[in-house]
Amino acid sequence: MPICESINCRSRGFTLIEVLVALMIVSLGMLGVIQAVGQAASNSSYLRDKTIAHWVAMNRLTELRLQKQPPARGESSGQVEMAGQRWRWQANVEQTGVASMSRIDISVAFQEADTDTQLASITGFFGTMVAPPGAARISIYNSRSNPVTPGQEGGTTTTTTTPPVTQPITPPPTPPQ
Repeated sequence: MPICESINCRSRGFTLIEVLVALMIVSLGMLGVIQAVGQAASNSSYLRDKTIAHWVAMNRLTELRLQKQPPARGESSGQVEMAGQRWRWQANVEQTGVASMSRIDISVAFQEADTDTQLASITGFFGTMVAPPGAARISIYNSRSNPVTPGQEGGTTTTTTTPPVTQPITPPPTPPQ
């Protein structure tokens, strides 16, 4: 009896169909992996751009806060370059309920992006001192929530106190070892 005519001889290898089905399954799995890697790279690029846009907005807010004069009310815009990319910022300064304080809204986008597109948006405030640093401001109100002066009805009492000057606390010297 010849060797190749036995049952074991026929079941030793894979058929062409089995190999093609296995290759198709592997290729579908690889396609999913490639798509996941591409999506991760896209997300990384988007988050990088969003982070840099936030830095641009924070820098612009800091520049406005460091000016000697309060920022002008209304809208302003400009361009800046950071990390090899041109950015467009837009600032809107509005009055708040407190007379000495302004609200600043800043949005940032790519220079070539549509005007209604933004990558980052922040809100900050600019104000002048209401009281000297370290002072306590006390206002007295009557039961009708009206400010009063002690001994008078309907007046305003505002007391500003300055805390006592204290010496800084220094730790005891370290003993030699």
